[in-house]
Amino acid sequence: MPPELDPMLFGEIDPPQRLLMGPGPINAHPRVLRAMSADLLGQFDPEMTAFMNQVMALYRPIFGTANEWTMLIDGTARAGIEAALVSMVAPGDTVLVVNFGRFGLLLTEILTRIGARIETVDAPWGEIVPMEAIAAAIHRSSPHLVATIHGDTSTTMAQPLEGFGDLCKAAGALSYVDATATIGGMELAADRWGVDVVTGGLQKCLGGPSGSAPITISDRAAEHIFSRRHVEAGIRMDGLSDGQGPRIGSNYFDLAMIMDYWSEKRLNHHTEATSMLYAARECARIALGEGLEARYARHASAGRAMTAGLRAMGLTVFGDDAHRMTNVTGVYIPESVDGEAVRRAMRELFEIEIGTAFGPLQGKIWRLGAMGYNAMKHKVLLTLAALEACLRMQGFALPLGEAVPAAMEAWALRQAQDERV
Repeated sequence: MPPELDPMLFGEIDPPQRLLMGPGPINAHPRVLRAMSADLLGQFDPEMTAFMNQVMALYRPIFGTANEWTMLIDGTARAGIEAALVSMVAPGDTVLVVNFGRFGLLLTEILTRIGARIETVDAPWGEIVPMEAIAAAIHRSSPHLVATIHGDTSTTMAQPLEGFGDLCKAAGALSYVDATATIGGMELAADRWGVDVVTGGLQKCLGGPSGSAPITISDRAAEHIFSRRHVEAGIRMDGLSDGQGPRIGSNYFDLAMIMDYWSEKRLNHHTEATSMLYAARECARIALGEGLEARYARHASAGRAMTAGLRAMGLTVFGDDAHRMTNVTGVYIPESVDGEAVRRAMRELFEIEIGTAFGPLQGKIWRLGAMGYNAMKHKVLLTLAALEACLRMQGFALPLGEAVPAAMEAWALRQAQDERV
């Protein structure tokens, strides 16, 4: 062994069996991990292209759409975001960003790099942007595209989207929604909302690893994207003509070419990330097998239980109750408590990870997630019991033994309400 190499480089990867109860990523479902270990296939093998078609069919109900163009972008959830924005927006286009947290700011960051003219309609962290404010901002700015986050894990808020796409369409604007944090855990209704493009990720409510970004694209958005098609010289084929619009500013994230790859043309844009496609396929099979309504109810029960348990400890929950995401809960760190010491104790003593925060909330709140494979009663109860013990170790006075019963009661209440419905 070369002396300059760390001996640990030659050891097998053997991570601790940690319970990931932060805002994501979360523990992948065992079925997903097993699917990823399947043999690789050539990218044009009929078995492989059949799996691609299956993925398209599986994700349509998850997105709440009949869109033909429902597929995967190879890369983390941010790859889906960037592919959508760079393919719909050309330099100089006006884009209205609905901004209520870190990830609204991320949209602005990506759009700035594209060269868009950016307008925003904003809400303080912990609130959402009312639809009438969005309508006024559209009227004021006449945008080419309106972009928003559905659930922003930085603030734990979920932006209402009923009528959002129709509002944009009436003004002649395209619409985009980043649903990374909610896909598979809260209802997505791309068709009913009238939204043109929605993107997601596997690593949160879908219970998979980060590395694949599901996307759905309306016919209206597809027409615009194909108007910008410029096929690279080495893969040109008969019957495929370039569009008259400006060339999409990224090769890897060029949705026009990616869509041709997922179509019957099978344009050789890139080599599909086979193991991630297997993972995405299994995530969708698990979600649909459970039933989407049952899955959304489970996430709502978990979120309600987590919130009830935190309040029973005497902690203050962050943000607007009326618009809280079901799968992530923010809670203020008590002034007398070292927040990072508690997170470290949770990790080292209980093998449980909870999240810190960003921007104006950094050091002020923890974020606790219960989503996907981890949106289970016993995992919520274990997390609350461990947090109670770690707070007690920090000298924080709290009513001992109240959090778990409160969470159990909240879970049972939700279940009873669902059964009555």
